[in-house]
Amino acid sequence: MELLIQKAEEFVHNELGKDSSGHDWFHIDRVRKLANYIRQKEDAGDAFIIEMAALLHDITDEKLNDTREIGEQKLHDFLLSIPLTEIQRKHIEEIIQTISFKGGNESELQSIEARIVRDADRLDAIGAIGIARTFAYGGKAGSPVYNPEAGVRVRMSVEEYRNGKSSSIHHFYEKLLLLKDRMHTKTAKELAEQRHQFMGDFLSQFYKEWNGQYEVSDS
Repeated sequence: MELLIQKAEEFVHNELGKDSSGHDWFHIDRVRKLANYIRQKEDAGDAFIIEMAALLHDITDEKLNDTREIGEQKLHDFLLSIPLTEIQRKHIEEIIQTISFKGGNESELQSIEARIVRDADRLDAIGAIGIARTFAYGGKAGSPVYNPEAGVRVRMSVEEYRNGKSSSIHHFYEKLLLLKDRMHTKTAKELAEQRHQFMGDFLSQFYKEWNGQYEVSDS
């Protein structure tokens, strides 16, 4: 199993090592570590399946490929290149196909392994790291930091979520602030509380600075 984990690490390094949108190797490694931690705390799930799915979860992402189909084929080819059972391969692919947010159009999860990997990925999307990744991706995608004239998008299709115009600050309301209440495991729910509060504090400070609410002591 360790050799297969190592092969997955090498594959992901080659595919995402130079990413600058917040989906780089360090993101993958954080999600892997979070998933392993959640599994241990919850004492549930197949450790090998969870770690492999966490390592490979962004390979199919359409943001990182010309099309979703290209990414799915890339993942499929890699999984066929290593000695897995068909049940293992299909389980890993099923997890990766179902964990994405998709503008709130989420897939229903079929296993504890999928719930753990989704929770780990979403934890890395919030808190201080989540804030940093939001602005990294916004800059890469050409989105403004904030446009107060734009409205928060709700009830979006997947296409609208992926390709519609928004700002990095709006992304907090369209996704990040929603994630705390969408965690599945007890461990992830507890970890999400502090990260969610940190984002709220950040937004409060952001609006003070944006709106020129200066605070200087008279003494």
